Amino acid sequence: MDIKDRIRGYLPVVVDIETAGFNAKTDAMLEICAIVIGIDEAGKLYPKQPLHFHIEPFAGANLEESALKFNGIDVNNPFRMAVKEKQGLSDIFKSIRLDMKNEQCNRAILVGHNAFFDLGFLYAASDRSKLKNPFHQFSTIDTVSLSALFYGETVLAKSMIKAGIEFDNTQAHSALYDTKKTAELFCKVFNSHQYQKTD
Repeated sequence: MDIKDRIRGYLPVVVDIETAGFNAKTDAMLEICAIVIGIDEAGKLYPKQPLHFHIEPFAGANLEESALKFNGIDVNNPFRMAVKEKQGLSDIFKSIRLDMKNEQCNRAILVGHNAFFDLGFLYAASDRSKLKNPFHQFSTIDTVSLSALFYGETVLAKSMIKAGIEFDNTQAHSALYDTKKTAELFCKVFNSHQYQKTD
């Protein structure tokens, strides 16, 4: 089975974004990670290599102190090696489009924990950067809903425990770590439930 046959011609891409607040229009995107999901010869989903960037706040962006304290990001730390939104998104979108072409998928679909939050920030940033977004504009696959259905949990860390996936709370709220773990959770849920393609 090809990945295009698994979810209606969509390429699943797990995304996590760390931000400086909750308002996608006014608050800065500070870190983004995306992981394209592949499928092996046995029809099992697996996470590919992460696409990861620290992002410079856009000009005039709001930086909520409470949000920075929560995610532990120091926006002035030079070791972040942050890039401009347009550069980070451009590189991620280019890589996703290449996978879409290779897999003959017609659109990417965002997979995330509270996915609509990430989708909102992704679209706001791509609009600011005047970039065409490869993701479906409103459809997502949310691991919050999957976790509630299969494990009776909605919090990522608690869902991991129920799913039998190792989770380190000291690394949480890093886009790279959370995306890797969300990808593991997504693949485990999908791989544990048999799917039979019908015409």
